[in-house]
Amino acid sequence: MTFAKLLAANYRNVYFGKNWTGVALKETLADVTYAEATRQIYGLNTIAVLVCHLHYYTVGVTEVLRGGALTTKDADSFAVPEMHGQADWEALLEKIYAEAETFAQLIEKLPDERFAQPFVEEKYGNYHRNLHGIVEHAHYHLGQIVFLKKMLRAETA
Repeated sequence: MTFAKLLAANYRNVYFGKNWTGVALKETLADVTYAEATRQIYGLNTIAVLVCHLHYYTVGVTEVLRGGALTTKDADSFAVPEMHGQADWEALLEKIYAEAETFAQLIEKLPDERFAQPFVEEKYGNYHRNLHGIVEHAHYHLGQIVFLKKMLRAETA
């Protein structure tokens, strides 16, 4: 198996399951309601904000993997699209899951030698650092989402 396929599998696993931690984004969010996702407690980010934030970089790097420019800006990374209820929340999640699968497919197509090459510009490091970093970033925020979900539910219990 190529390194690209292994990395793509790690990315899929954090979104869709079967990773070493035993926690996945899709499973964690499966029963999160719009009200829970958008409710802020203790001044922390909402679940919706964290979901959109962790996925923001996937979308930006997808464009690079398709041959486009890197247009992401950290200042824009906490934006949440306008939502008005449960249907919008569910549609957002489905879009994110579809984009995550596309991202994994693009990673799989990379030749292994690409991972040592500079990512867009030297200052960003190499492809390995950026693509593996997206997996780490997803795990980090997934942990926060799990805690927020527990805190929200404990508060209403």
